[in-house]
Amino acid sequence: MNWCILIPLLVGFICAILGYLLGKYLGKEENEKIDVDVWKNKVAKLESDLKACKERHDLIPFNASEAKAIFGRKIRENDLTVIEGIGPKIEELFNNQGVKTWKELSEMSVQKCQQVLDDGGERFKIHNPGTWPEQAKMAYEGNWKELLEWQDELKGGK
Repeated sequence: MNWCILIPLLVGFICAILGYLLGKYLGKEENEKIDVDVWKNKVAKLESDLKACKERHDLIPFNASEAKAIFGRKIRENDLTVIEGIGPKIEELFNNQGVKTWKELSEMSVQKCQQVLDDGGERFKIHNPGTWPEQAKMAYEGNWKELLEWQDELKGGK
């Protein structure tokens, strides 16, 4: 056998193994650094989202037992049908427009409420949403007694 061929093959094989091991070791450190940076970015984004969510939803806790005691029936949180003049079909119209909470409804203008009704078709145009945002605000803030007293004065959401 010719040693002249064997020595370059052996040196090439050793260099290949060393290159592989060095690449794996050095690449691992770089990948770990990239992974840490990726996770730091993800955590920062989640913290930012959480902060924005908290600012957007200054939540007032819902007290179901208090609502039940005053209304005499079980009240689900953000049930828009609690508002005098809103039934299941109108609630569905608002939900389809992205309005799913008392807070969201309380922040709408009466004109926007009317637009949702108008977009629902002729059968909904007869409803008067003039008090709905105010009623929703009372529900959101947990002013159940005042809401019930006001609703007793209202007729058909007017």
